[in-house]
Amino acid sequence: MMRTRLLMPLLAAALLPLSGCASAQQTGAPSLAPRPVEGRFDVAPPAVIAEPPGPLPTDLAGRLARWESDATQAQQAFAAERDGTAALVSEGVGASVGSERWVVAQQAISRLQSTRAPLTVALADIDRLYIDRSVEEQVDGLPDIYALRDRLADMDATQRAVVDALQAQLPEE
Repeated sequence: MMRTRLLMPLLAAALLPLSGCASAQQTGAPSLAPRPVEGRFDVAPPAVIAEPPGPLPTDLAGRLARWESDATQAQQAFAAERDGTAALVSEGVGASVGSERWVVAQQAISRLQSTRAPLTVALADIDRLYIDRSVEEQVDGLPDIYALRDRLADMDATQRAVVDALQAQLPEE
């Protein structure tokens, strides 16, 4: 009997919200069923037709060729300097900071880093060109510009990894 008294209020509390739903339907509350107008939007959006980019404009072809030439020359200078730098860094490994061998190795890394300048300048210029043409919505030649930018970025990342690896061999200041 005691259990029944405890369960009655709980049962009433559970059924009370359900009775509200039943009374809402009887009072003419709006239905949640789909309306006829809702089906009008079940259509595919129209296809957007975008013109493919055209060829590279002639005024840009010369600039891209110059940047590629600069990057190639920088890559050759970097390759020529790399082995000598690696030898000097290996001599500086274990040397104390500020010692003669450490300073010579740091100077070699600086010379190696300076050979990268034409590549980094060309990469910055091509980034600026790509952004400017994208903002102005001038898509002609963008695939060529991006392809060169991608090649230069790969060269830059490879060279940076070499410099970082050499620098990591020496003790820090």
